[in-house]
Amino acid sequence: MSDPYTDLLTRAEADPDVLGIVLTGSRAREGMATAHSDTDVIIVVADYGGAWTATTRTPALDTIPTSLADLADVSDRWGRYAYRGARVLLDRLDGQIAAGVHAQATLTPAETDAWVREELDGYVNFIYRAAKNRRDGRPDLARLEEIEAASWFGWTLFALHGRVRPYNKYLRWELETHPLPRPWTADHVIAGLTDRPSTLYADLEKVVRAEGYGDVLDSWGPELDLLR
Repeated sequence: MSDPYTDLLTRAEADPDVLGIVLTGSRAREGMATAHSDTDVIIVVADYGGAWTATTRTPALDTIPTSLADLADVSDRWGRYAYRGARVLLDRLDGQIAAGVHAQATLTPAETDAWVREELDGYVNFIYRAAKNRRDGRPDLARLEEIEAASWFGWTLFALHGRVRPYNKYLRWELETHPLPRPWTADHVIAGLTDRPSTLYADLEKVVRAEGYGDVLDSWGPELDLLR
């Protein structure tokens, strides 16, 4: 008996309007799928229309039509991780689909520079606010600032290495399957983010300065002393 995923592949491969098929989600990443995981498939077409117009979702299968223009559009920062670890099952454009997937999942040097500067400044902002709240006897509000800081730290850390931030669901998979240099093991990063993201500042500062972004930190002046 055929299943929805096999039926979709058969239908898509037989349709000349389909230029590419990309498997994403948990089933594309080894070791992530569970009994509850659905299958996420991106169907790349030149333009939306006909059977490939809107995303459809069922408990077993999500079908995500995507135009060539949208595949090439990297402006949706949060959506880009969907392509990290994705598997290209069909590429009728001699590598163009695979190149688009790669471009979504990795950062150009210009993107790296812009993202690190923006996200690092945001991370410092929130842990500085947390430190001030702790100093002033407001631990509950300090905790709220730490929660905000976690996301900014994640974007900064991965951007420093030319990568997009993983969804939290995939953070351990990402760090164990594609390790970052020490000390950024999965256990170290996850423990820091779930406990107090500001504790990761000292390690991050070393990397930031080594990579030439010390000016972002120095712009905070003596206020950094509160973090140290």
